[in-house]
Amino acid sequence: MADAVSRIAARAPALSGREFGAKDVRLTVLQPADRISLRAPAASLGALSKALGLTLPTAPKNSASKGKRSALWLGPDEWLVIDEGGRDPLADCAGVKALHSAVGISHRNVAISVTGPAAAAAINAGCPQDLSLAAFPVGACSRTILGKVEIVLLRTAEDAFRVECWRSFADYAFAFLIEAARDAAA
Repeated sequence: MADAVSRIAARAPALSGREFGAKDVRLTVLQPADRISLRAPAASLGALSKALGLTLPTAPKNSASKGKRSALWLGPDEWLVIDEGGRDPLADCAGVKALHSAVGISHRNVAISVTGPAAAAAINAGCPQDLSLAAFPVGACSRTILGKVEIVLLRTAEDAFRVECWRSFADYAFAFLIEAARDAAA
């Protein structure tokens, strides 16, 4: 009986295992990661950077990465910190005495990898950003839209992007990207 209850109660990640491939575009739902929404004034950045193990970026559209942890600049005092290595950034910030707000959002977001030569074209089907390498180089990030939903977009390589969206919009975002990938492949 206990085994049956634990199987029923097990939570599967949103879009778990979903993938899609078209000519020159591949969509993959990324594994769950630890995430925080971090807000802090400039005076607190040194202490927070030390605790997180990377220097928080301070310029628009910039990110910083070290190992499996990334910090994406979303505004003058706002970052999305993502850790794919199993280290909880919320716990790392817990001992920081400097003024800040760190909120765990690990279960709120879903990440979709969009890769291939037509990855930018697929995303641009619903995102108004200029995704040329000159305007949006590797490491660039932005809070923007995809179709009708807000996303955070990170360019991870010349032909690869990470699309972060709220889990409640994940089905829409994935379906939108499938249609966009089909169009980009045509």
